[in-house]
Amino acid sequence: MKMPKTHAPKRFAFALTAAASAAAMFTLAPAPALAVPAGGYADLVETISPAVVFVEVTGKAQPASGRQTIPNDKFMEEFMRRFGGKMPRFDDSRPVKGAGSGFVISGDGLIVTNHHVIDNAQTVSVTLADGSVHEATVIGADPLTDIALLKVEAAAPLTVVEFGSSDALRVGDEVLAMGSPFGLAGTVTSGIVSATSRNINAGPFDDFIQTDAAINRGNSGGPLFNAEGEVVGVNTMIYSPGGGSVGIGFAVPSDMVQKIVADLEDDGEITRGWLGVQIKPLSEDAANVLGREAGKGVVIESVAADSPAAEAGLKPGDVVLRFRGADVNELRDLTAAVAMNAPGEAAQIEVLRRGKEVTLDVTLGDRASQGQVS
Repeated sequence: MKMPKTHAPKRFAFALTAAASAAAMFTLAPAPALAVPAGGYADLVETISPAVVFVEVTGKAQPASGRQTIPNDKFMEEFMRRFGGKMPRFDDSRPVKGAGSGFVISGDGLIVTNHHVIDNAQTVSVTLADGSVHEATVIGADPLTDIALLKVEAAAPLTVVEFGSSDALRVGDEVLAMGSPFGLAGTVTSGIVSATSRNINAGPFDDFIQTDAAINRGNSGGPLFNAEGEVVGVNTMIYSPGGGSVGIGFAVPSDMVQKIVADLEDDGEITRGWLGVQIKPLSEDAANVLGREAGKGVVIESVAADSPAAEAGLKPGDVVLRFRGADVNELRDLTAAVAMNAPGEAAQIEVLRRGKEVTLDVTLGDRASQGQVS
């Protein structure tokens, strides 16, 4: 499903309402105080903002748009022969420039940003909070999760921020988004977590944090902080019918980001496990027959020959219940669970086969060399 006018490098707006205070009037026990410090977020922002950076890129030249073309070159040649001069030369391309945000995760200059910020970049530069500009090297990038890792060289250790647990987030938790919307470096906005594990059909590993913290063009790659100043997400896109912030934005959860960054830091490449199956949702009729909840369930449609799945004994028609102990309720559950394990990892997969639960041992292959979904 395509999102209407989803602009990857953008962020969303935040508005406080009276709903929380109104609800508190009807509670018998004292309501817990909001997480916002009495003096606001100034002290927290002062601590974490030096680790947030502005990323600028120059990309490969693209065909120039909006310039007139000459419909008849021979006519122009004859015109120039008669009236003198040389044929004008038109530049068919122009450099592409882009910008985004990022954050420092190590004192020696490792920086996280979005893949789409640096995609096809010829040069990447990073402006630190002190205004100094540094040329950056792309260590590696993962388009499927939209995460990239950069490296800069600095004379002194850089200020860093730490990752927190995105899994610990709850809907309603307060968050801060930081970055450089429209080139305005150091911009801070606040909001709440609107949803977790959001699937927007943007890719096979959708597991987004949804927030209403204001994010706009240029915030891509910037950090989403919890109230303790820990990075719980990387801001990556917004839903925007009109091109501006409407309070619906998405961040890649930190628990996923940490795994991707560790893999990229190791050798600049992402390795993902491969099972070797094609899968489909469990139909409502089949769910009723099997006593499964409607709308939940994953069925193996086919098994690739000589694949890890085939060697493990998986068969078409098997209903996947769990992978490595984690419940599998929808397609992305299995896809992500398999991919987040390294090739060669041993795992157990539990399936429902002809009304009986069966547990099989599988050793994962390498997804990079395959064209399979899982």
